[in-house]
Amino acid sequence: MSNSQPEPRRAYDEFSLVLDPDVYEPLPDDWLIGITDVVSSTAAIRSGRYEDVNYAGASIIAALGNAWGSFDFPFVFRGDGAAFALPANGIMAATSALRDVAGFAKAELHLDLRVGLVTVGEIRATGRDVRIARYAASESATYAMFAGGGLKWAEQQIKNGRFLVKPGRYAMRPDLTGLSCDWAPFPSQRGEILSLLVEPRDHTRPEVFAALARRVLAVFDAGPRRSHPLSGRTAMAREKQVSAKRWSKVASSSDFRKFDDGLRLTLDCAPEQIDSVEAMLVAARARGEIDFGLHRQSHALMTCLVPSGRPDSHLHFLDGMGGGYAKAAEMMEEGALEEVRQRAL
Repeated sequence: MSNSQPEPRRAYDEFSLVLDPDVYEPLPDDWLIGITDVVSSTAAIRSGRYEDVNYAGASIIAALGNAWGSFDFPFVFRGDGAAFALPANGIMAATSALRDVAGFAKAELHLDLRVGLVTVGEIRATGRDVRIARYAASESATYAMFAGGGLKWAEQQIKNGRFLVKPGRYAMRPDLTGLSCDWAPFPSQRGEILSLLVEPRDHTRPEVFAALARRVLAVFDAGPRRSHPLSGRTAMAREKQVSAKRWSKVASSSDFRKFDDGLRLTLDCAPEQIDSVEAMLVAARARGEIDFGLHRQSHALMTCLVPSGRPDSHLHFLDGMGGGYAKAAEMMEEGALEEVRQRAL
């Protein structure tokens, strides 16, 4: 049945396994893909509003889950926005939640949140796809991974003004129960916090990109705790010290590594590791295989979601504090534009 939750064969607890294109399952044609994106997020981040940007970015996940009555739908946090998939019978909930979070961002955070909705069938008609796999970061936190190029295409279209959900006349404040930014920023323990985006070009074969992604991960996995940006020691919330047991659960349930039509990483690593990976990626871009962007900063930032009625199901969204994924995306766009200019010469 097209309106039922598609069940991938399993949730993989080893991240490298979700790089295999064969583990992804296609979503039904009539499913909905929602996209949110903070307009001019880099300017807001430059003015020190990185927490507001991340909160606005994660707001649709909390609002939709609370409205839908379940968080058992595919979604991904992207720093200054998010993406989700929902069955066709969720169109009213999705539309209302998108309108409400856009209104909330404007009224209370003074940010312009662009929101859009498109069907999988409309994406598939362009030759792209939307397929999902599930990655179990811990026993209590499972995240959806997306492949097929469909989310990337949808985001580009929505940024160009297509498929937008227009503000409603009577937008309500969304129910953001469970969404919080209670943690102080996390300083790097190993040198630098890295935000990294790596995306395949349209013609790049999935197995070629998977091989490159594994080489990238191998460099970072050689570091302590696989370059996890949350220290193995206990951390300080804004108001109190937390126990080692609770902190271990928080750290293990974070989304510091994900696949979202490409590799999306927030890591704590040595500058030499970053240099090594950057050289690898520059060569791959020169071969026409990928686009990439990276940003180095001193701290990581965490936005948390504890779904209502499921206190043991912690989800912890990570980004870099100094611009993070938004700055990495900006670098990726600048690199693509520079390549176009060079070809024109």
